[in-house]
Amino acid sequence: MDEKDCLLLVYLHKDQNLTKAAEHLFMTQPALTYRVRQIEKEFQVEILSKIGKNIKMTPAGEHLVEYAKRILIDLRRTKEFLLNLENELTGSLKIGVNSHFGLYSLPSILKSYIKMFPKVQLNVDTGFSTEIVDLLVDGQIDVAIVRGDYNWSDQKYLLSEENVCIIANQQIKVEKLPQMPMINRKEPKVLQKYKTSPYNPYDQSIEYWWNERFVEPPLITMQVDSYETCREMVKKGLGYSIIPSVFLKDRDELHCSNLIFKNGQEMKRRTWMYYREASMSLATVAEFVRYIKKTSEQEK
Repeated sequence: MDEKDCLLLVYLHKDQNLTKAAEHLFMTQPALTYRVRQIEKEFQVEILSKIGKNIKMTPAGEHLVEYAKRILIDLRRTKEFLLNLENELTGSLKIGVNSHFGLYSLPSILKSYIKMFPKVQLNVDTGFSTEIVDLLVDGQIDVAIVRGDYNWSDQKYLLSEENVCIIANQQIKVEKLPQMPMINRKEPKVLQKYKTSPYNPYDQSIEYWWNERFVEPPLITMQVDSYETCREMVKKGLGYSIIPSVFLKDRDELHCSNLIFKNGQEMKRRTWMYYREASMSLATVAEFVRYIKKTSEQEK
């Protein structure tokens, strides 16, 4: 089983579809099917079962996928070690970042990193934090930068944290909130398809804070898809909202009150860097992690 066979297994497992996997590998479907049969013949097991138009890995197939992932990681590690014998950092780096971090922080970070290590090939994914954590769990990226607290048992580093606050265009009394129109940022339904989720979801934390104080539910008059939209609606006097303070600027001139639980603890929204200790043997990953930590320390 060679490198291409390993990639074939990984894409079949990811896509659960022969046509999509063939497209990823720039192969025809008959050629892909032939290679699957050859792998099955080599190991004397069936690796796929068909469910309508889609396919599913058998237990033997799942085992081979994990084996293929280990081979690909070892092969990449060996290639990068040999390339870096000349002391100039070479290789690839796969990172995934939350959309907000990708918009406001990542461009300048990557510009400096590429300037220091011009021969590193970068692959970047941006999206919802839940999506990015899934990519890390599946081994499709080396480093994840996400907002929110996830159950990640390997290495992590806190990049920043900010308060969550009530915003309005005029002074308000907290006890009056149930009678006031609320502009709420709703969680996208697309997140339900991902395997991972934060262990203290943002919406649940706000709900807990609310239920500590009120019996009646909030008077939600608008459901919008971004914190920026919440902010702009509030600026026009259309209601109040609860958003992370990172989405506020001094020029907004809004009244802001931090969310504090009854035990005195402030509600925080954190940005984390997650990665695997094993990936630190890759020079490209190790240098990126060190650079992110150094940059973060300078900003604190």
